[in-house]
Amino acid sequence: MPRVLSGIQPSGKMHLGNYAGAIRQFLDLQQSGAEVFIFVASYHALTSTRDPVALRENIRQVVIDYLAYGLDPARTHIYVQHDVPEVCELTWLLNCVCPMSWMEKAVSYKDKIAKGLSPSVGLFTYPILQAADILAVDAEIVPVGRDQVQHLELTRDIAARFNESYASETFTLPAYRLAANAETVPGIDGEKMSKSYGNTIDPFEEEKALRKRIMSITTDSAPMEAVKDPETCTIFRIYRAVAGSADQRTLDLAARYRAGGMGYGHAKLALFDLLMEHFGPARARRRELMTRPEYVTQVLADGAQAARTLARATLLRARAAVGL
Repeated sequence: MPRVLSGIQPSGKMHLGNYAGAIRQFLDLQQSGAEVFIFVASYHALTSTRDPVALRENIRQVVIDYLAYGLDPARTHIYVQHDVPEVCELTWLLNCVCPMSWMEKAVSYKDKIAKGLSPSVGLFTYPILQAADILAVDAEIVPVGRDQVQHLELTRDIAARFNESYASETFTLPAYRLAANAETVPGIDGEKMSKSYGNTIDPFEEEKALRKRIMSITTDSAPMEAVKDPETCTIFRIYRAVAGSADQRTLDLAARYRAGGMGYGHAKLALFDLLMEHFGPARARRRELMTRPEYVTQVLADGAQAARTLARATLLRARAAVGL
């Protein structure tokens, strides 16, 4: 079975975009019997986080969320990025073969610039660290959302450039795997759902807060009796990302939009009910995991040991290739 790797930044609470674009794929791959490595991208988070207390708490919460969603440590290696320091040395070796022009074209960098955020060198070279994460464990498949495909292609290009530069076969070139529903999940403002933009929906929020968040989703001013296009509505797109495009509930909701007579408030309540039902078991598991800190610590120790075993071997190959 193939080796799979992916990770999520602990720059804030996980959200529906993470679930639809990543977590659901992790669960599918775990079920398939693949060798799965899932990490918390703590180094990556430093490009946007300056609060060490919040960072430590966010890391812990992401791990708990992983477990609550259903990742099983018996079948999936879960670890924190900074517990595998080999990726930092590997990043430097990759830095030395990667052209600057490749980084200037990176979507993540250009998106942040477009939003008026001040870029750091870390943000600029973010895709190289991401490449090191993937290449360190010889991952063959990387599950991604459509917005991350470019980064995976950059990883392949960087790995191929290194192999060619040093006439070696140091790195395995990974392939990406898109979610079955690869649509970008919008946030409450209609833009891409992102912790950086503060427009996320956390399915583990307390019920009252979750309902309030959903009711704040931006809509147009069409009256209740008007016929509406579900494809242009943020509420419907979020609903479809969770339930699935072929789910009968999604089809029924789309029909209600097109028939007229349904206000956006009704659609928001339908989304709230869906989230409470869909994530009910995960919400219960999360409450239980919050009372077992020693279990979470052991899960991370075991996962880091498995990842470091592979990363050390990769780093030794890379060092030998460059002459160190």
